[in-house]
Amino acid sequence: MSRSSPLSAMLLWHVMACLLFVSNLAYASRLNHSKTRNEVIIAHHGAVATDDRRCSKIGKDVIVEGGHAVDAAVAAALCLGVVSPASSGIGGGGFMLIRLANGVAKAFDMRETAPLLASKDMYGGNTTLKETGGLSVAVPGELAGLHKAWKQHGKIPWERLVKPAEILAFRGFKISPYLYTQMKRSESGILNDNGLRSVFAPHGKLLEVGEICYNKQLAKTLGAISKFGPQVFYGGIIGIKLVQDVQKAGGILTIKDLKSYTIKEKEPISIDFLGLKILGMPPPSGGPPLMLLLNILAQYELPSGLSGALGIHREIEALKHVFAVRMNLGDPDFVNVTDVLSDMLSTKFAKELRKDINDNRTYNSSHYGGKWNQINDHGTSHLSIIDFKGNAVSMTSTVNAYFGAKILSPSTGIVLNNEMDDFSMPMNASKDVPPPAPANFIVPGKRPLSSMSPIIALKDGKVKAVVGASGGIMIIAATSEVLLNHFVKGMDPFSSVTAPRFYHQLIPNVVYYENWTTGLAGGTICQLIVADISEHSGRNKGIGKLVAVSDPRKGGFPAGF
Repeated sequence: MSRSSPLSAMLLWHVMACLLFVSNLAYASRLNHSKTRNEVIIAHHGAVATDDRRCSKIGKDVIVEGGHAVDAAVAAALCLGVVSPASSGIGGGGFMLIRLANGVAKAFDMRETAPLLASKDMYGGNTTLKETGGLSVAVPGELAGLHKAWKQHGKIPWERLVKPAEILAFRGFKISPYLYTQMKRSESGILNDNGLRSVFAPHGKLLEVGEICYNKQLAKTLGAISKFGPQVFYGGIIGIKLVQDVQKAGGILTIKDLKSYTIKEKEPISIDFLGLKILGMPPPSGGPPLMLLLNILAQYELPSGLSGALGIHREIEALKHVFAVRMNLGDPDFVNVTDVLSDMLSTKFAKELRKDINDNRTYNSSHYGGKWNQINDHGTSHLSIIDFKGNAVSMTSTVNAYFGAKILSPSTGIVLNNEMDDFSMPMNASKDVPPPAPANFIVPGKRPLSSMSPIIALKDGKVKAVVGASGGIMIIAATSEVLLNHFVKGMDPFSSVTAPRFYHQLIPNVVYYENWTTGLAGGTICQLIVADISEHSGRNKGIGKLVAVSDPRKGGFPAGF
């Protein structure tokens, strides 16, 4: 990743970033067509695109056995928690968007919650306590969400879905290049925690790429979960051990927190965009900001209005407006976000913001109307799935920062999230930095604001694309850029994912962009499946053409048949 200098009111920096981006795009185009890529596959019966080849295959095998897309999501997500533990796992949470073949759409909010003993002022202004360690751990939700979705839609026995992850944890798995990068960036945290060190640096130094990593304690935990279900985690022996480990690390998680955790099943939100119906997650996810961004950009003549450096300038300016509005959101169970959500889905509101985009200049961050400072959420993992009947799942999961709270529970093998860091914290504001957002202050049982934005796009009532991204606050820009690349700019699915991306979050007033002259960057990781159901021509030939892409930035590969 590269960054421009602060933008103040000088359009020059936008132009420089845009010109470099365009040159990188040409470079990427040559790369894309230089050889056949394994990161893209064509299937006709089902496809799974994840961050890791092993997990894509595990999900695909479930579909081959007659499993539902939700079955595949369960197996693949649990696999990712083992082989990509810096990004996700049952110690974290996420959002799952489902669109069934019968037309029904569902949104499962499995976001982590603040413990019952948490409070708005619990950190006393100490950001370190909020970022790492026991006090940064929120109540995990992923396992509860996976099981609830499976109970409603699963076709394959629960034990069968958990078993592949259990086997990987017990028999060991090879350290991938991307996981090793995450380990290197978290080296001090790994070496300072007994649990993490025992798994990822068992001989006193980090395991290298290709070395075998074992997490036999996690294998035992998954074995218990496969046999007894999530209740062993949410109130049973696994939960008791987990709580003890968190409290030993200075945390406030209790068994009551685990027993009282509930999944929120919600109605997806949607907008109409250029003949597509875009389905997304409601607050506190990144779905509403992404939809506002698309609504703003739809006001231009497309595709010409988003071409070249001027088009990139317009997208960057639109992102600034989106992030100014975003920080008024919060958990709708605790904050009234009805009006701001209505605005974010409104074309009328988007038109007003579009009028404020000047093609000849940019402005200081205060111009865009943002009253509150941004929260920089972190890492994540995303998977996209379409099964042989046309059911689709778009799921983004996370433990927040790399290796979450930098704690691995020794008695359960679970990497614990640091999701409390996604809440705003009361602090004294300076004249240069807006105050924190009250809508996102800590309340017991509350879910923190998130950028995770799983998306399903429909065309004529049928699934046309399943997409999402990992990468924290950059997810909103990344997911929208992939959609725009394919559906507006006419790029093929692989090029839509691999094209260099650019980002802006208003505060700081800085453009970030991928510099492909130094190789593939890792700002965000996208998984995309594009469906052409119109090619359906009989049971033996499947549901149509599926093109699945796993982002090469993380080294993932899709699987399908």
